[in-house]
Amino acid sequence: MSTLTERPERPGAGEPLATASGYRASRTLPPRVELVRQLKRRRTLVMGGILAALPFVLLVAFAIGGEPGGRSDRLTLMDTATASGANFAAVNLFVSAGFLLVIPVALFCGDTVASEAGWSSLRYLLAAPVPRARLLWSKLVVGLGLSLAAMVLLPVVALAVGTAAYGWGPLELPTGGALDPGTAAQRLVVVVAYLFVSQLVTAGLAFWLSTKTDAPLGAVGGAVGLTIVGNVLDAVTALGDWRDFLPAHWQFAWADAVQPTPEWSGMIQGTAVSVTYALVLFALAFRGFARKDVVS
Repeated sequence: MSTLTERPERPGAGEPLATASGYRASRTLPPRVELVRQLKRRRTLVMGGILAALPFVLLVAFAIGGEPGGRSDRLTLMDTATASGANFAAVNLFVSAGFLLVIPVALFCGDTVASEAGWSSLRYLLAAPVPRARLLWSKLVVGLGLSLAAMVLLPVVALAVGTAAYGWGPLELPTGGALDPGTAAQRLVVVVAYLFVSQLVTAGLAFWLSTKTDAPLGAVGGAVGLTIVGNVLDAVTALGDWRDFLPAHWQFAWADAVQPTPEWSGMIQGTAVSVTYALVLFALAFRGFARKDVVS
């Protein structure tokens, strides 16, 4: 009696292929397996080390240069960096939000599929057989998870380093007043959550490009480059209200959460723009990869 059934897809054209009885597509390439694979990669360890080192770099910079001070009468968040551990963590997020945090998102989401193609192992994964949608889903979940972990790692290390260096205290606001440590911690959680959502566009770009190329550097670099283009376009004031449709226009809306009375409108608009772009890009990635002739 035959134990073969016609179920999963073939790596090339997507036609049915006979497999053993008991096969379950949902059990192939579980996210935990993909997570372990990605955590063992050198680029993951290097990226984590860079993010963990940033607070120490800033600490040394302040120790050498002295207390931060503005060049004008206007007080900024940077000027309050050494007021407490909470202030130091907020400053680390401020200096890294524009570019540094883009790198791990583009790396973890852009390298994931393209690297398999570059190693010529993608077709063997699909021949396991792992359905294409399942493979992309596992890799996307792990890529986004590592991106979120990177964004959490930075403020956690910065808070620990800042507290050790400057003490545990309230978050002093540039606009005047302060937030008690408990409230400050809650607001920093909101900031990190918004930063993650705002970077979904970069994640979507990187993931889509990763399904279109066999060169990981091309996917990562393309996502970073397009993100920079968005920042440049946002600086063109002649675009007027058209800038509201650029994700970069809302990347620092999280500053509204670090106020005595938080303002949510900017973050809501930024979230809507980022999620919309990201969903379109993720859909393009899944649709294109389902029809792609995988030869590597």
